[in-house]
Amino acid sequence: MECCSRRRLSILYGAPLYCLAFLLAWFPWRTYEPDDWLSGAHLMVTLCAFDGMLTFVLLAQCALFAEISGHHQNRLRLIKYSQVASLMGSSSVLFCGLISENMDNFAAFQGFSVVVAILACVCMLYTGLNSESRFDSKTSEEGSQSPEKPPLSVSSVMSMTWQILTNRDFQLFVIMNFFQVFMVTFCNNFTMIFAEHLIPQDVLPSLAKSVMYGAGFICPQLLVLCSQNLLHKFGYYRLILITFYVEAGAAVFMLLLGSGSYYFLALFLTSNMVLVQAAFSLFNLPLADIIDSDLQKYKRSSPLSSMVFGTNALFTKPAQSLAPMLVVSILNQYGYAEMKDVGKAADPVALQSLHSVMFYLVCVVPLCVTALQVLAWRPFSIRDSHTMDSKYIDG
Repeated sequence: MECCSRRRLSILYGAPLYCLAFLLAWFPWRTYEPDDWLSGAHLMVTLCAFDGMLTFVLLAQCALFAEISGHHQNRLRLIKYSQVASLMGSSSVLFCGLISENMDNFAAFQGFSVVVAILACVCMLYTGLNSESRFDSKTSEEGSQSPEKPPLSVSSVMSMTWQILTNRDFQLFVIMNFFQVFMVTFCNNFTMIFAEHLIPQDVLPSLAKSVMYGAGFICPQLLVLCSQNLLHKFGYYRLILITFYVEAGAAVFMLLLGSGSYYFLALFLTSNMVLVQAAFSLFNLPLADIIDSDLQKYKRSSPLSSMVFGTNALFTKPAQSLAPMLVVSILNQYGYAEMKDVGKAADPVALQSLHSVMFYLVCVVPLCVTALQVLAWRPFSIRDSHTMDSKYIDG
């Protein structure tokens, strides 16, 4: 199907369905009672629809990123635009809270969700109508000059998948990316929990902690935008490697300071969130280079962008579930389930033990994960794409 083989058409046709799937969650099918089976059915349908459409559209968007241009500078420009859009999009949470009175006014929240869905749909439709891959014109010319090609056989698909899986750079990237997804999930899910437990209220009030947490979602985009010249000069390989060293060094420094250095702990938690998310925002660049390398190595007529991005997601998605499962299981061994409410009366010795475990998780997890990432990332061979004017002729 053409809508699945051409990236912009996937976005064009998928955008309305994606936005409808987003809205599906916020409009109950009836007034739900406690333990209503329809509520569970609604949740399952919503999760399946939203995750399915998210995967469909996001995969097309990632593939389009790799196929629009082979120029490193153009890809950096795309990264910049995506970070600006992400920065603007993240502000919607603030406006949503204000308009819906912190979710107390559900009708206002529903109205705001509809507005967000319409704006998102318009933006994606614009992309679907106007974006152009450097391979689209080639595909159109080949289609007009030759009869329609038969669909790929199962053996051909298996062969191409094997070629991707045996690519050394792809293997190294997937290992490194798995741990990065683990760290992103770890930071997003547990930073505020650790801050609430480890930093006393009289040292850092709730408002300051909220600002700290908000900075962890806004500052990564600002950091990437400010690093454009460094990316152009040194390339993503070195900058990603440097972030690993900085994260590991900060974790060691925090371990030496101890859990009593509350302001340094707050700074460490925030900076760790920012660095992890900022580095993660650059990961489309190495994947795009892996796709270009595969295209050249096997002399393909068109790149295997969707297969590369999809295979990468297949191996890294489990990290999103592994991080919370692993951390919560460790915390529960020290009574987290009983003492998770801050300020609740608890045995001081047990609470101190829980806080010690939390502090060591805050420091040791980033230290161990970044050490593994350095081991995986250092042998990555595609390091100098930023020095080449263009690896391939566009168009």
